[in-house]
Amino acid sequence: MKKRDFNEWFSSFTDTIATWKYYTNFDKVYRNINQIKDELNLLNGLIGEENIREEFIRITSKYPNVLRVIPILIAKREKEIIINDAEQKYKFNFLKTNYTIEEYAMFMEKTGLFDLLQNHMIHSLVDYVTGVEVGMDTNGRKSRTGDAMEDLVESFICKAGFVKNKTYFKEMERSKICELWGIDLSAMTNTGKTEKKFDFVIKTDSMIYGIETNFYNAQGSKPNETAGNYKLISTEVKNIKGFKFLWFTDGKGWKPSRNNLEEVFNVLEHLYNIKDLENGVLEEVIK
Repeated sequence: MKKRDFNEWFSSFTDTIATWKYYTNFDKVYRNINQIKDELNLLNGLIGEENIREEFIRITSKYPNVLRVIPILIAKREKEIIINDAEQKYKFNFLKTNYTIEEYAMFMEKTGLFDLLQNHMIHSLVDYVTGVEVGMDTNGRKSRTGDAMEDLVESFICKAGFVKNKTYFKEMERSKICELWGIDLSAMTNTGKTEKKFDFVIKTDSMIYGIETNFYNAQGSKPNETAGNYKLISTEVKNIKGFKFLWFTDGKGWKPSRNNLEEVFNVLEHLYNIKDLENGVLEEVIK
């Protein structure tokens, strides 16, 4: 393989790895809603209710399970919510009641939920919570980015002719590699005292390939940390016979950290991006 130019390689990085399902996982949103739909419909009786405190106490006294859906009304998944008040500190539990119903009504009033419901600002709690769930699901995009990169790399591994659990393996630990194939990887991760798990491991007749994948959409400290870790691994495995380390990464989040990435590029032979995958690098490198 000819010597590569970092600037040329880096210029081929892509801005996004977003797929159709990346922005919002609606299946997850609908599952979450279906689990609490009955309780939400019971609380619909509070919408526009003039005597909302009394009606809340009546409903929750008769159907105490409705309390479990209150946290999601303020966009919280935790079932225990702490409130710091000038008079005292509250620690409301919405699975096992630890205050009186009147105090839970106080929670509804002081957090603004009674006002939201009483003044017709919404028409259906199911619709309202669906919107809350969509908004909260955006927090999952970071993990979906990593999953999408793994899925993409795996699709190219399969395209190259490797078979899952036969010639390639997912999330395999260093100790398992040593156990299966009798290779000594103790030079890695503090002379073997710390465990290391690879996203993928490919086994051929003559070589074992440990593969890491990631994609960074946004800048931050994580790319720098990753670059440092993988630069160390590249040094640790350099003299291990029968083992090679491959790293697939991409994303605009690398732009502020390009110097750190270039340092790894200069010492790690097998550092690739999505464009390399599309150009058939797996078939070229893995023998």
